[in-house]
Amino acid sequence: MSDPDVIVAGAGNAGLCAAHAARERGARVLVLEKAETAWSGGNSAFTAGAIRVAHGGLEDVLELLAEEPLPDTDLDPYTEEQFLGDMRRVTLGRGDPAMARALVGDSRDVVRWLAGHGVRFRLMYERQSYEADGRHRFWGGLAVGAVDGGAGLMDGHRAAASSSGIELRHETAVEDLLRDADGRVAGVVARSADGTRSELRARAVVLAAGGFESDPRLRAAHLGPNWDVAKVRGTPCNTGEVLEAALRHGAQAYGHWSGCHAIQWDAGAPPTGDLEMTNRFSRQSYPVGIVVNRRGERFLDEGEDFRNYTYAKFGARVLEQPEGVAAQVFDAKTIPLLRTIDYEAPGATRVDADTLEELAVGLGIDPDGFSRTVAEFNAAIVDRPFDPAVKDGRRTEGITPPKSNWALAIDTPPYAAFPVTCGITFTFGGVRVDDDAAVLDTGGRRIPGLYAAGELVGGLFFHNYPGGSGLTAGAVWGRRAGWTAATT
Repeated sequence: MSDPDVIVAGAGNAGLCAAHAARERGARVLVLEKAETAWSGGNSAFTAGAIRVAHGGLEDVLELLAEEPLPDTDLDPYTEEQFLGDMRRVTLGRGDPAMARALVGDSRDVVRWLAGHGVRFRLMYERQSYEADGRHRFWGGLAVGAVDGGAGLMDGHRAAASSSGIELRHETAVEDLLRDADGRVAGVVARSADGTRSELRARAVVLAAGGFESDPRLRAAHLGPNWDVAKVRGTPCNTGEVLEAALRHGAQAYGHWSGCHAIQWDAGAPPTGDLEMTNRFSRQSYPVGIVVNRRGERFLDEGEDFRNYTYAKFGARVLEQPEGVAAQVFDAKTIPLLRTIDYEAPGATRVDADTLEELAVGLGIDPDGFSRTVAEFNAAIVDRPFDPAVKDGRRTEGITPPKSNWALAIDTPPYAAFPVTCGITFTFGGVRVDDDAAVLDTGGRRIPGLYAAGELVGGLFFHNYPGGSGLTAGAVWGRRAGWTAATT
């Protein structure tokens, strides 16, 4: 094409939302993607495709779905007030309140908009519901996801981009920004796969190239000791150079720069994302079991809240343990409750045993410490009805850490345990944007011609994260960035 009107850096969910939005406002759009075609889609391609949306219950989400719900499905309303409350609670009140309101207020409409661009959605029964008394009961405020997960999400995005005339150029890394004589961002400096550098000009630039989680040096510098050895769940390409370029050009650093989304991840997983397994190294059924370290000790409250509100912070807790590893432990009562899509994935790291001592030996953890932990845990349980679809209050008393819900004794063989480590998803620090997704400088003024969306934007998440809100945020600010960039 001749010079585009808008250049988008990054071809993940946020970047392609920006591209769709700019294109529907009449702009010629060029998307530059650092990765080769097989790795296209950034972290979005490695997700389960879950997207958090405020809604009025099952009847209210039907129009968003490409697949009919199963009979006997219970999906309670998830109101904007609940969504905002979850954002405040899990970020300890530190998240930017205006950004949270924008995320929540746009959530339902942006999913409808994505569906209009060919992205197909369904209810995520296998990840977000339990079957009880013949009914499928959703929990934790999250139910909707893309058909075929993150891969399906990105296939839908790319098909829509191709049909609308958006150019997507792979193996082209953005290294710097171009400014005109008036200081306006007027394009980018890009490097192709053979090392050739070129200047590509446009009326506006949208940065959507992710954070710095794939760079060990930047992880150690910003997140702290041992983060350089964390495993990377997704793309190896999010190494922070686009974010650093924005900061060099005066963008305001914003958000929780020492914070990140990090989960319990199969200890045997490769150091960066796997294109075949994508999200299936995740180990998220820990609320119905216990998690122990090499000393055989528990170190977190597995039942503190629904998994959707704790999983993104518990990876960091595992990294703090000896050797940065732990094990999730289950018995015959809870093994049937595990998410089979992950726990029975090909090559899952697993230890089975008929006794707790054999289990400890197989895990390489201290058998005496493990036996004490299990005995103390079992003895501390308050006997109440168990229900994994609600916070059931079946808790422990008199031990530290407590287990606040779903406490079942580990006493019925056979036993199974899954070694886990820390898998980092994305970093929380980024640049500051306004309501139109325009990048602000250190004085709070717009940098003319520069917009941002996705994981490169800071201010929304601190300490923790409600499951599914990352894809929602990428879509909300991607759409705003594209619309504004096209009409600026």
